[in-house]
Amino acid sequence: LIFFGPPGCGKTTLAQVIAQTTKGCFEQLSAVSAGIADVRRVIQDARERLGLYSKRTILFIDEIHRFNKTQQDALLPAVEEGTVILIGATTENPYFEVNSALVSRSRIFQLKQLKAEDIEKILQNAIKDPDRGLGNYQLKIDHDALKHLINTSAGDARIALNSLELAVVTTPPDNDGIRKITLEVAEQSIQRRAVKYDKTGDSHYDVISAFIKSMRGSDPNATLYWLARMLDAGEDPQFIMRRIVICAAEDIGLADPQALVVATAAAQALAFVGLPEARLPIAQAALYVACAPKSNAVIQGIDAALSDIKNGPPGEVPVHLRDAHYAKAEKLGYGIEYKYPHNYPGNYVSQVYLPHGLTGARYYYPTENGQEKIIKMHLKELDNKHRGKLSD
Repeated sequence: LIFFGPPGCGKTTLAQVIAQTTKGCFEQLSAVSAGIADVRRVIQDARERLGLYSKRTILFIDEIHRFNKTQQDALLPAVEEGTVILIGATTENPYFEVNSALVSRSRIFQLKQLKAEDIEKILQNAIKDPDRGLGNYQLKIDHDALKHLINTSAGDARIALNSLELAVVTTPPDNDGIRKITLEVAEQSIQRRAVKYDKTGDSHYDVISAFIKSMRGSDPNATLYWLARMLDAGEDPQFIMRRIVICAAEDIGLADPQALVVATAAAQALAFVGLPEARLPIAQAALYVACAPKSNAVIQGIDAALSDIKNGPPGEVPVHLRDAHYAKAEKLGYGIEYKYPHNYPGNYVSQVYLPHGLTGARYYYPTENGQEKIIKMHLKELDNKHRGKLSD
């Protein structure tokens, strides 16, 4: 098995649960510090254990992508023979970072980043559990303090739990024996200042609004500032990327078609690498959108067309544009008078494409900005040649 996902999402815990459930012997190595000698020792112990007690060994290797090819190859015979049941954990994509021979012999499971409600549930359990948590302490945790630990842990349960524990053990009890965890204590324990930003309140919408308007207004510095505000406050990066992608189409469009390509590539990069590294492609996309020439011709055009459709009768498809691939179509006259543009000079021929009653309707008005200036000149040239002069 190979588990891959962001830090603190439960890869190690899941491996330990599997070991306890199967009652196998659990051996754990960290690829950061272990060498090939450690791997061989564990495998040899596993062989002896299997031979003497018929007991399987579960070998858990954390950060398995840190092993080099030789170290990973050393695992192959033991995995193939069934001497060990390998469970690898990695924050990297195993299809790129783990030996293909190991990958082909493993089941790959992708674990997602924990949500805020997941982190809250974990912290609440830790607060109440007297055996494995902090249940033996008399605690009073302010709502703001708990919320701060949840938001700034960025979906990492390990960070959240360690910060909570540090806050508790470093806070002396009052005269009644109660340890009061305030926002200030939480900030010190997690080493992060609370940002005034409520992901479900007005501040959330105000900051994202400022971010969008900064991109639309071609201010790269303000764009980076508001982006940093959201990232620092723990805003969902996918939410941010959706706004960048929308802005690329709504506020740039064909003035720079590459903007949408850059934005969607950044969205893919976010899914591929995750935070904190994904802040770089996110920032790159936001800056590209902010610096690109602007046009709202796309949204104006599609909304105008939708308005005509909603407010008027549905126009019939012109006969020459109808589907003519089936045998009876010719008898109905479908497609007979259609002119194939590539059979004409310049790969263009004048013919009616809109329904009757909308002939001559115009929805797309290219601007003078960026690539749209070239598009506008091209459409005017076609119009002057085939349809008569178009007014500006």
